[in-house]
Amino acid sequence: MEREMLFCSKWHGALWCEMLMIFLILQGASPEITCRSCQVGKVVYARELLLRFVTSESVTAFQEVDGHRVEAERSRAASVGTPRLRRTSFTHERAPDRADASNLTRNTKTLRSNDEVDEKLFSMGNISQYHGSGGAHRTRGRRSSDDRSVASPSRRFGTRVTRSELRWNGEERRAGGTRQDELKLTSSTFALTGDSSHNQAMVHWSGQNSSVILMLTKLFDFNLNSVTESSLWRSTDYGATYQKLNDKVGAKTILSYLYVSPNNKRKIMLLTDTEVENSLLISSDEGATYQKYRLNFYILSLLFHPEQEDWILAYSHEQKLYSSVEFGRRWQMVHERVTPNRFYWSKMGLDKEPGLIHLETTIAEGQALYVTCKLQNCTDANKGKPFPGYIDPNSLVVQDEYVFVQVSTTGKPIYYVSAKRDVFTPMKLPKYTLPKDLHVISTDENHVVAAVQDWNQNETYNLYVSDTSGVYYTLALENVVSSMGPEGNVMVDLYEVAGIKGMFLANKKTDKQVKTHITYNRGRDWRLLQAPNKDLRGNSIHCMPPYCSLHLHLHVSANPYTSGNIASRDSAPGIIVASGSFGSELTTSNVSVYITSDAGNTWRQIFNEEYAVLYLDQGGALVAIRHTPLPIRHLWLSFDEGRQWNKYSFTSTPLFVDGVLGEPGEETLIMTIFGHVSHRSEWQLVKIDFRSIFNRRCTEADYQTWHLHNQGEPCLMGVKRIYRKLKPTSRCVMGKLYSVSMSSGPCDCTEADFECDYGYDRRTDGKCTPAFWFHPSVMSRGCTTGMTFLNSTGYRKVVSNNCTDGVIVEYTAKRQQCPMQAPKGLHLVTGDGTLSAVLGTNVTFLIFLEQGDAARTSITLDFGDGHALTYSNLSSIEYGIKHIYKNAGIYRVTAAGKNSLGTDTAILYLHITCRLESIHLSAPFVAVKNKEVNLTAILRPSLVGTVTYIWWIGNSTEQPIITLEASVTCTFSQEGISTVTVQVSAGDTILQEEKAISVHEYFQSHLLAFSSNLDDHNPDVSEWRRDVSRVIKNSLIQATGVNGDHLLVTVLPGLPTTAEFFLLQPQIEGEYKKKYAYLNQLFEMMLSALNQNLVQFTLRPGVQVTVYAAHLSAAPLVDSSGNHNTPAMLMLLSVAIVGLAVFVIYKFKRKIPGLNVYAQMQNEKEQEMISPANPTEATASSQRDVVHSLETLDTAFNSRLIGCNKPHAHVQFSTELPTYVV
Repeated sequence: MEREMLFCSKWHGALWCEMLMIFLILQGASPEITCRSCQVGKVVYARELLLRFVTSESVTAFQEVDGHRVEAERSRAASVGTPRLRRTSFTHERAPDRADASNLTRNTKTLRSNDEVDEKLFSMGNISQYHGSGGAHRTRGRRSSDDRSVASPSRRFGTRVTRSELRWNGEERRAGGTRQDELKLTSSTFALTGDSSHNQAMVHWSGQNSSVILMLTKLFDFNLNSVTESSLWRSTDYGATYQKLNDKVGAKTILSYLYVSPNNKRKIMLLTDTEVENSLLISSDEGATYQKYRLNFYILSLLFHPEQEDWILAYSHEQKLYSSVEFGRRWQMVHERVTPNRFYWSKMGLDKEPGLIHLETTIAEGQALYVTCKLQNCTDANKGKPFPGYIDPNSLVVQDEYVFVQVSTTGKPIYYVSAKRDVFTPMKLPKYTLPKDLHVISTDENHVVAAVQDWNQNETYNLYVSDTSGVYYTLALENVVSSMGPEGNVMVDLYEVAGIKGMFLANKKTDKQVKTHITYNRGRDWRLLQAPNKDLRGNSIHCMPPYCSLHLHLHVSANPYTSGNIASRDSAPGIIVASGSFGSELTTSNVSVYITSDAGNTWRQIFNEEYAVLYLDQGGALVAIRHTPLPIRHLWLSFDEGRQWNKYSFTSTPLFVDGVLGEPGEETLIMTIFGHVSHRSEWQLVKIDFRSIFNRRCTEADYQTWHLHNQGEPCLMGVKRIYRKLKPTSRCVMGKLYSVSMSSGPCDCTEADFECDYGYDRRTDGKCTPAFWFHPSVMSRGCTTGMTFLNSTGYRKVVSNNCTDGVIVEYTAKRQQCPMQAPKGLHLVTGDGTLSAVLGTNVTFLIFLEQGDAARTSITLDFGDGHALTYSNLSSIEYGIKHIYKNAGIYRVTAAGKNSLGTDTAILYLHITCRLESIHLSAPFVAVKNKEVNLTAILRPSLVGTVTYIWWIGNSTEQPIITLEASVTCTFSQEGISTVTVQVSAGDTILQEEKAISVHEYFQSHLLAFSSNLDDHNPDVSEWRRDVSRVIKNSLIQATGVNGDHLLVTVLPGLPTTAEFFLLQPQIEGEYKKKYAYLNQLFEMMLSALNQNLVQFTLRPGVQVTVYAAHLSAAPLVDSSGNHNTPAMLMLLSVAIVGLAVFVIYKFKRKIPGLNVYAQMQNEKEQEMISPANPTEATASSQRDVVHSLETLDTAFNSRLIGCNKPHAHVQFSTELPTYVV
């Protein structure tokens, strides 16, 4: 017995030791229970469902959300964090076919389209250019509708989790120990076997009473930036089981994206990865079978037609737009050079044709055009240009019945709007609103909401609302908080509550504190939120406005399958769930989840930590899932608007939850939770069927009514609204037949139903008075005699307000006859907003009149070149006036408006330029010290418009001389080589020419002539002249023995061939007279050799050239033949007459304005050597002492020339051809 006892004790001790070792091993191996925020810095393939949402029909090829298509991504870095949960379901009317909004550059589409996903965001159309293009900020406000979930931001899943946190929490452990007593939901789990390495997924649930779910999983290689593996799964039983379809699409086919027609969910489109093949796979039976079609272009984004199920626009990487009317089976190119994400389908009832496309096309850098084009016939003959002239790139926004463009002139943007496809009109913001940034937030309900960042704002925006025309704007709320989105897009903290028209929430910054405000009448009045009376423990909360109030985070997740911070739903009006805090300002600490059941009048705290709250059964029940980096298997349900919560288990094995997919349609009783058991496991899809927890359908007895009000005021937006909702004690299914019923009764109009009109400010007593800059008569300035206009009372009814009677007559604008007015405020601009144009191109002039009868005001436009046009009224030139200029120059364009009461004029100075092709700097090769030298820049073509000359003269590093004329006169005070550089700036062209001038105290020079055979071989190019000059110099040195350092030779341009040699001052000791005498002796020796025909050179074999000393002629004037005495005498007489004429012109040239004489220039592009005359050094005895240089005669100078001087610029205008006279 003892032996057995000892034996048992021995084994008992060994067992305890073994258990202890196992415990220690398990402790050391605890990281095996992983989450996506564990193991920071390691490569962990933790699942992260990146199910993305968009607000436009456009679908980028980077990621998509389609129907209930979802993109899931397993984070490669463990520090990415668990995503927030959000459940999204779709009504059968809606056709969400969009791509990821966070990466979607087109953010200017309509915000309330019928095919929009349930979580609607304000897709703010950025009209301004941000700057760069591009480029560009993207802005998104928050707009609720059918968002199913909300979560607190206080705890982020990116934080690191300690090992102890990897264990289940106590609540989960307790639940695990009593599983036989816990409430359970009907669920089934399916693992996507073989896809454990895939890190992305896209899911589509067809809806429309369909049980089909498609799921595309992918392995995305971030190093290669491409998809390397993919699997396609299909379920026909609401997600209980899935079938792998790789064999049906091709075993080796790699799929990258999934698209669904928004108008027919049975039509599926799959895009292959372009690294392997470029094809589309199309299905018309909900993904059961597929047909493959090759593509000859790469798809970057898609835009489905809102009504025609087979019409698609595709944008390629080459900035080309393609169209298909066969759901992608055939494609046709529509247009080239289309701006990314700036193309739109036409809207029925507004556009003339259903197949019309609005697009922005790039013309040049900084210039774009707004073009309309037919779907299948986009030719130049069929193109429309609704806006006359160029627009700023990336500025076209077509949204509902409004079209917006931006045009920048002199650095200031002008925003234009067209309502109902009418003519464009500048948007009228309050006068001293100088926007740095402007975004269109909303265009529904026949008015525009715009967010404007004024000149003195950096992190906030002001909200403005327009009248029905979209032209006149008034301030709704100042200093609304903004933040930068994950991709640089601007996020404005504005949220429209779903289900209740006119209700918004906004976070406003006041005295460096952010506070949440609410409005029930579209921004006419705002107030703070009342904090809850009690917390979760039942303790009283003492928090009274304005010092203390409730503040909410208004961030809406860009991922529809992860939760944002606030949610509401059209089918559950009055219920809002949001995370936030109470106190003096909004904070990110101590954040809890709050709910209101009466549209924001009272709030209750429902959780003091992070939970995702999802709407179930059209808001009849609420589902909450805890945000945690740990695996969970429970969720909570509430049937009484969040007052009580019951815990249910949805799986037997704890799951790391990545996202939630809800059944399409309003019933929403089936849900799929995506997750994984560990970071190495396959995707786990848990289908939850909530129908088992409801025992019956709801009847009329299960509903009750509630009255919408604002702190007791029942009249909101001019009506009293009564809704019905489930009683808190009713536990039944509302189902698909349920509809939100509402009864309403009109209210008498009061002052609260009217907002201040354009140009009016609200005083502290609530009255609207004219702003200091506004004259009420301005509203009639565009009025036409014989017509009527609305004379404002300073008020206008809030858009969509339905009040009647009361003070409506007192506050409504009065219709009056238009007065006859003289024209005033005439504006003249070019179509592209610039003050220059290229010669020979069409210039469009636009004329605007601020005040006056446009129909009875005649317009005369004088183009300044001798042509003018007159129009009987302004309306006949609303698309601009075109004109082509035939000569370059500066033109004074004048527009004059005239009627019987007066006139007004506008003047514009237009620069017409042509491209500068080349320049030539005309300068002497040798200059005399301290003697004037003329420098001239010769242009080709000679008239190129406005030209600026920049001169660097000498070897000085001083500032350059800038002139408007082509000539300057300089003196050089030091001997040696001086460099002259000129830059010529004409338009966007800058050319430069440089010359070296040899400066000496004195020198001798003489012209050279050649035997006639040289002309036969003269191509008259600068390179040939340089080479021949070198040969001549060597010949002179050989014949005379002159030192080559003292001799310079240059061949002059033109025919017959001439040249000039320069004999420089020798470096010998002695007085000036001695040096000069020695120089004359050398000069005489040079002439003697030339006269004796001793200077010769061989140009090529058989071509012997003789060099002569010229005598004012290009050839020797002495002929020894006695038979030619008479011609010789006539030639001498002619030379004498010419010399006399040159002398007269030279002496009196200052009295002949505008004269430019270029001897032997022949429009030469480059003249190497020009020397000035040196009469002071000449001798009376010999003509050879005069330096016969080919000096350019310059224009008059009225100022004294000291050092380097520049002439005065004289600008003269001509009625025929105004230009600069140089």
